[in-house]
Amino acid sequence: MNFEASRAKAIDKLNNFVEKNLSDYSRLRNFDFGPDKRDNVSCLSPYVTHGVLNEIEIIKKSLAKFSFSKNEKFIQEVLWRTYWKGWLELRPNVWTDYLVSLNSIREKFKDNKEYLNAIEGNTNIECFNEWVKELKENNYLHNHTRMWFASIWIFTLDLPWQLGAEFFMQHLYDGDAASNTLGWRWVAGVQTQGKHYLASEWNIKKFTNNRFNNIKLNENAPPKVSEKTYSIVKQNFANPQDIDSENLLIFENNLSFEITDFKDFKFKKIYLVSNKNENRSIKLSDKVIEFKSLLIKDQEQRIKNQSIECEIIDISEVKKIGENIIGLYPTVGENLDYLNSNNIKLNFLYRKLDQFSWQYCNKGFFNFKNYIPKIITMFT
Repeated sequence: MNFEASRAKAIDKLNNFVEKNLSDYSRLRNFDFGPDKRDNVSCLSPYVTHGVLNEIEIIKKSLAKFSFSKNEKFIQEVLWRTYWKGWLELRPNVWTDYLVSLNSIREKFKDNKEYLNAIEGNTNIECFNEWVKELKENNYLHNHTRMWFASIWIFTLDLPWQLGAEFFMQHLYDGDAASNTLGWRWVAGVQTQGKHYLASEWNIKKFTNNRFNNIKLNENAPPKVSEKTYSIVKQNFANPQDIDSENLLIFENNLSFEITDFKDFKFKKIYLVSNKNENRSIKLSDKVIEFKSLLIKDQEQRIKNQSIECEIIDISEVKKIGENIIGLYPTVGENLDYLNSNNIKLNFLYRKLDQFSWQYCNKGFFNFKNYIPKIITMFT
């Protein structure tokens, strides 16, 4: 598998998938045929996570090929990330509490043999070991495989879900505070209280075309229990007025300024913000940091090609820029954490898609699904 760090390559990947493989997506999407046979899924998530492609342009491209009814499952999957982000924005303490618990658990398990064997792919479960290798080599896993992996980690290897979520964040090119954290919570049974996901031998064999043997799992484990519940925090996602002639900050989640809602505003200068491991709670692998760096450089070149002044800065330099700074909203996660912990106040710009969609993220995804046609009508 190869994820080239450029918008041009991302668009090529999108076009190729829509033209050649979208028609079979609903039928084949749950199969993991192996890292060299990924034509049944789009593999666009690393680009969506970084805003190199956005959800609406992907959906528009798919609807130009097939009707909504033919495309519905694919569109739902594209908007899962929008939903997860909105859900977490309304309950940001879920992320904060996750990091607190992770710090405690990380120290407790730093010398734990089962944990160390798991992250080295040295368990007695063949498929799990292969997925660890694949994750580290390709920085990507099929979505169905992520569910199996998390279930095995939590219920068969009996390891804390918090450490598994960290392991994914360290190595996934599409690692995202919302999708990753909430996905692991869901598998464990603490996202939807009492409802967990248990991987099974027959399911793994069926959807991997019997590629693996020796799949002995705990298929009867109860869900994990959490006494903590989270109420919705009232938020204001309104955009400021009079943003022309200001400096603009762009973080790693919005790396296609030329297709944003704000592309026609005349900003004084655009700063692309890089966040290396020094200021992260979860230390990312060198490959993930490099991927982000290359995507930022690709965005810098495209902005400069539009004759707009642009500069890449480290997140630690943001406070030096001055006051009245405008920033494309980085969403709940490491970048927003840094700004908040250093008392750096920005005037945030929110995507119209998020402003509209996040109001429907107050409940579960099945409720959100009911509003997808409305979202599509609004933005396509």
